[in-house]
Amino acid sequence: MANDKKNVRNIAGTVWELIDPIAEELGYIIWDVEFVREGSEWYLRITIDSDEGISIDDCEKLHRAIDAPLDEADPIEQAYHLEVSSPGIERHIKYPWHFTVFVGEELNIKLYAPLPEAGNVKQIRATLTAYDEDEDILHLTLKDGKTVDIPREKTANVQAAFDF
Repeated sequence: MANDKKNVRNIAGTVWELIDPIAEELGYIIWDVEFVREGSEWYLRITIDSDEGISIDDCEKLHRAIDAPLDEADPIEQAYHLEVSSPGIERHIKYPWHFTVFVGEELNIKLYAPLPEAGNVKQIRATLTAYDEDEDILHLTLKDGKTVDIPREKTANVQAAFDF
């Protein structure tokens, strides 16, 4: 099973490298690439962004642009569904550069286990005041003004916060 997870990450990384120049040429940023299994089906999910936001037309444009290069390179052995989408307002924050982009913004953070320094809860909403990429630590300010540093490895899920 661990080997399967490694292969899935390798596929996502290979696809990312393949399509990044195409996306960049079209004015898009690759936010994420996932190769996941849901039930008996495999999905290659590519999430894109741009300074102007992403429309359905943008998703279709990139989909068409990467379809042939993906077929030609053939990095995926099994059948899969290709999906191109926007990261959305409450986007997932996963990679070090994501955290750098979101410094000063409010985040919803789910932790693997309650942390005493974060109020002994598993879910917090806080402002990311800084991100230490070398130590991989989130420097946060909680709603009550208290500051807390949380190693990214202790986070199960981090998303941009948005009030509807």
